[in-house]
Amino acid sequence: MFSQFFQKKRGTWKDDALAGLTVALALVPGSIAFAFVAGAPPLAGLYAGFFVCLITAAFGGRPGMISSAAGSLAVVMIALVAEGDRRGGPGAGLEYLFLAVILMGLIQVGVGLLKLGRLIRLVPHPVMMGFVNGLAIVVFISQLRMFRERDGAAVGDWLHGLPLYTMLGLVALTMAVIYVMPRFTKKIPSSLAAIIVVSLVALGLETQTVGDLSSVKGPFPLPHWPAIPLTWETLRFVAPYAFIFSMVGLVETLMTLQLIDEITETRGKGNREAIALGAANIVAGLFKGMGGCALVGESLINITSGGRGRMSGVIAACALLAFIVFGSPLIDQIPIAALTGVMFVVVIATFEWSSFNTIGKVPFSDVLVIVVVTAITVWQDLAIAVLCGVVLSALVFAWKSSKNVRRTTLADAEGGRIYGLEGLLYFGSVRDFSEKFDPANDPDQVTLDFHDARVCDLSGLEAIRSLAERYRKLGKVLHVRHLSPDCRRMLERAGSMVDVQVADDDPAYLVARLVR
Repeated sequence: MFSQFFQKKRGTWKDDALAGLTVALALVPGSIAFAFVAGAPPLAGLYAGFFVCLITAAFGGRPGMISSAAGSLAVVMIALVAEGDRRGGPGAGLEYLFLAVILMGLIQVGVGLLKLGRLIRLVPHPVMMGFVNGLAIVVFISQLRMFRERDGAAVGDWLHGLPLYTMLGLVALTMAVIYVMPRFTKKIPSSLAAIIVVSLVALGLETQTVGDLSSVKGPFPLPHWPAIPLTWETLRFVAPYAFIFSMVGLVETLMTLQLIDEITETRGKGNREAIALGAANIVAGLFKGMGGCALVGESLINITSGGRGRMSGVIAACALLAFIVFGSPLIDQIPIAALTGVMFVVVIATFEWSSFNTIGKVPFSDVLVIVVVTAITVWQDLAIAVLCGVVLSALVFAWKSSKNVRRTTLADAEGGRIYGLEGLLYFGSVRDFSEKFDPANDPDQVTLDFHDARVCDLSGLEAIRSLAERYRKLGKVLHVRHLSPDCRRMLERAGSMVDVQVADDDPAYLVARLVR
């Protein structure tokens, strides 16, 4: 139903330019709102939007992806700003935030240089589905706040009466234009057209505009070193926050990169994106920006509007800066309803509706992972949700694998017996492995054939050694064949009494490489 929003095509300069302009308009209220959430002035969010979007678009590893000030970071920045104000007085929290953003960038650059971005490949698909669903719900909830009366950062009661009906009508009109316009022409992004149409319709109507949040007008950003003493105590205070910021930003960025990869059927470079994001946050912190990371909503707006190349993000950043310095009177008049309607369409297109179809068709454990990650993303934050999802998936895999060690009897002659093993021998399956043997009732010579099995860790090797000891105490000998050279060396170093047989067709996989 929503496949038309994710057309897999090559972008053009025109597509990138129009998509970038659309994204810039969407970045304005988000950047302002996220700054309010973090306890920072609106310009801190807008400046972050400019620098982070510009640098990641120009030098990052995922063309078409949009990065800017982010809500996932804003909600964990609140504590730093508040604690900083208590430590250094009013206004000091913002300076501590700038220093934390710089350190966050340094950590992210380090992660990229160490090529740790590839760890995102360990994230299972159910976790990815939960991440997408959770973010869609978070974006939807964030847009509901636009249905409240506002006076800058202050949020009042829910709209009611004519203001509510006006807001709902303009939101519905925005969504209708986005859905209907592609049937007639695709030369202009439907999101941009919807914003223009609704802005014209809203002239003379009593409805909230971007200017009601805060005017986007500000000076050209200038360098600024955080006005706090750079001491060991300051670093001890800021460093833990910087580490949390960097991990949250990297997780959301790399997960968004993976999502855009799937949509566009191309492949981004996670480590390059991490380096670019880190550099962008360093610059943002030095220019009074609150830092940022990739945004799923704005990235999907860019993709659906035809933005595929780097120029879409560069143009979005430059347009955002132009809005700040020159175009604030015009941008302040855009109805909040138009941008809310755009985000609602993004929510509908982002949510993995197919996840409902998995119920009853995939293992219950996969459905559980999707639900858990979705819930934690909404309840806590993205980084915790993904970590919990990966851990839960690993535990499920370990539990299932522990039950899949099978033993068969390959040969049973007088005085000797050969057992064949299948499955993975590791910490989760060693108990089941040990319980499959009865040395007291086995013959004097027993051979274990690992041709169809793999020893995965030191626990597996220790289980083999312990089994050999059980046979030895009864005056019997355990032989093992088809072990990898790595496993053989480990058993020899452990002083095991196992008789390891070497053959030409022994496997060559590696295990326990940390021990030397």
